[in-house]
Amino acid sequence: MTNICSDSLTESCDFYTKLFDFDINFESDWFVHLISKDQKLELGIIDRTNKMVPKDFQNNPQGFYITFVVDNADEIFKIAESKKIEIVSEPSDMFYGQRRLLLKDPDGTLVDVSSPILGFEF
Repeated sequence: MTNICSDSLTESCDFYTKLFDFDINFESDWFVHLISKDQKLELGIIDRTNKMVPKDFQNNPQGFYITFVVDNADEIFKIAESKKIEIVSEPSDMFYGQRRLLLKDPDGTLVDVSSPILGFEF
């Protein structure tokens, strides 16, 4: 399970539940637990300033990004456009056989949304 530090639990929760296959499993004023509909993937969103997050780690994220592999990155792109989500890079075919879309979540985390290119061979 990955936890994302957030300045707005509501906005972050909306971002991940509208774009990906997550339902809210638990929700409080400092933490939201999301779980995929198939119950195989979990994501936590925690208030960045909560005492559970050490002070040295309450800064904006950098040096990492989250990747979600989906069936069709173009479908996620359409949803992102309609919801006015910040698009870093529109879907494009990558040399390693995936179609990749880059988004920015409400807290500044880079989100890579990739889907396999059917029939691709190295």
